[in-house]
Amino acid sequence: MTIYFYKVDAPYGCFSNFSPHPIYLDGQDWSTVEHYYQSQKFVGTENQDLISVIRVAKTPEIAASLGRDRTKKTRLNWEQIKPQIMRQAVLQKFLIHLDIQAVLLATGDEIIVEDSPKDYFWGCGSDKTGQNQLGKILMSVRHEIKLHNQHQK
Repeated sequence: MTIYFYKVDAPYGCFSNFSPHPIYLDGQDWSTVEHYYQSQKFVGTENQDLISVIRVAKTPEIAASLGRDRTKKTRLNWEQIKPQIMRQAVLQKFLIHLDIQAVLLATGDEIIVEDSPKDYFWGCGSDKTGQNQLGKILMSVRHEIKLHNQHQK
């Protein structure tokens, strides 16, 4: 059975980057994975001051809006590195928060899909033909945690 997620308040909402699970990366606390991810677009750019603005944004929706501002220049290599940035943040989230790690591990070997109607890169899009990169990252993180836990026994 494929597991679909999207909204934070729906089943498997903890898989969303907007879920209220803080992470610690690059020597700083981030309210959500979304806050961290959006801020990383501006590392080393003329808009680097946006990083701290995004970090303290009151909600992940505000952080996302700030990061998606097309008038701001992002890193030149952003399209190439964004999957690694996302994976690093998602892994951190599930290593820190054991309650949601248990939810992720309980999915077994099921396929996980971000059921975003608009996002064809991170999600499956409205017609389910998207790349589902976030779902693939979650499945990869699940596998990594399983292997780590097996070696701890």
